[in-house]
Formats: sequence, C-alpha cells, structure tokens
Amino acid sequence: MTTATAVPPPPPLSPMLARLADERATGALLRDHGTLYLDDGQVVHAESPAAPGLEVLLDGRLPQEGWQEAFDLAGPDGRVGRYLVDSGRLADGELELAHLGALFDAAYFVLGPGSGPTRFRHGVAHWMGPVRPVPARALARECLRRRELLDALWPYPGTDDSPVVRADCGPPCPVTRRQQDVLDLADGVRTPADIARLLGRAAFHTLVDVRRLAALGAVTTPHEASVPSAAALPQWLPQVTEDPDVALLRRLRNALEAL
Repeated sequence: MTTATAVPPPPPLSPMLARLADERATGALLRDHGTLYLDDGQVVHAESPAAPGLEVLLDGRLPQEGWQEAFDLAGPDGRVGRYLVDSGRLADGELELAHLGALFDAAYFVLGPGSGPTRFRHGVAHWMGPVRPVPARALARECLRRRELLDALWPYPGTDDSPVVRADCGPPCPVTRRQQDVLDLADGVRTPADIARLLGRAAFHTLVDVRRLAALGAVTTPHEASVPSAAALPQWLPQVTEDPDVALLRRLRNALEAL
C-alpha cells in the first residue's frame, strides 16, 4: 500500500460560501463531494454520495411508502419535511434532529478538500424544504471541529475512503459494540461510507469508529506500517460512548439556538 500523508484542515469557510451567506443567496452550491442548499444565505440541506441520506438514517422509523407519499404530494412544492410533520408521520423534534444529523454529516464531505470547480445555481431549492436552517459559518466551524477530531484520533485521511480490512491483532482488541458492528462488515471491499449505509448510521460517526479501530490496530489502513503500539494508546480510547449520535445532535441544536 502507498503511505498516506497527514494533511492540514481546510480554511473554516470557503470564499464563495462566505459571499453567498453575506448576500443571503438562495440556491445550490455544487462541489466535488456533494451539494449545499441555501435559503436566504443559510444552509437548509446538504447531500453527498459519501453520506447516507435522511431516508437511510430514518429507516425503520419511516417506511419507503411514507417517503414516496410525501414526495409525490409535497415534493413539487418543496414541503416534504413540513408534510411529514403535519401528516403525523414524524414528530417535529424528531424530524429536526434527524435532519440536522443528515445535514452536518453530508456537509462534512461537501466542505472537505476538493480539486474540482465550485458552482452555484441560483434559485434551486431542495424538495425537503427548510427544516432547521444552519448559519454557514456555524456549519463550517463544526466541519472543521470534526476534521480536527478525526485527525486527533488517527491523522491519516486516506483511511476514510479506503476499504476497511480487519487486522490480525493477536488477542481480541478492546472494542465497543458500535465498533464491533463495523468490524463485522469489514470485508476488504466495503469503505466506511458503505458500512455506514448498511448500518443506517451517520458517515462521520462511522469514520470515528474506523479511525479508532485503526489506532487500536484492529483494522489495516493506508498507513499500516506506522500503527502505534497498544501501550502508546490514550487510556480513554476503548471507553468510548456506545451511541454518541443523539447527544451530539442535541448539542448542535443547543448551539444553534444560542446564536
């Protein structure tokens, strides 16, 4: 395998996104790894091929026919989110938390490093409609915080889009239930994004699990020659929370309310 090189995080906010936020623009910002949808300068939706969509994160709570009904009846008007609440299929707070999770998850990849052109299509709206708008700068700060967290865990970004391969680390590595779920799907072909979709989890949280597993030596990575020894691992590493998603989303919502 080729050796990966740690890279510094990108600037907190791209110049184009900053300008669009200042101009209170409405439309779709297209980048290498996905799209941000803006309404009056705030981000109202995000999509990325690297992140499961809202329909995946809500799988089991909202069946496919519910999505199809909402899209058919409210999609043309860009009010799918409102319809799901008004029809009683989802509670308002439930939709808000799930949508915030999907938005921040996809935006992490959209605002990541890229080499292609950035384009903006004025006036384009997403069929979901506004649920909980997020200020562009708050979104960029959170994306930067997430990138710094991942680099603190295991500073080799090549891990994020490479197939996850289980390693023979001798005695069983101390892993959480969440991490074991990831290991069970590590077949040397699936990437973290593939595993996130199969588990119905946010892609970012799956990246956290994969990087922690890489630091433990439980999976091989593009930088496998420099896996730290178990003695060098932080003592808190095995004692990670079993399900950080809801607590993280509540923290994000509280931070937004304080703006």
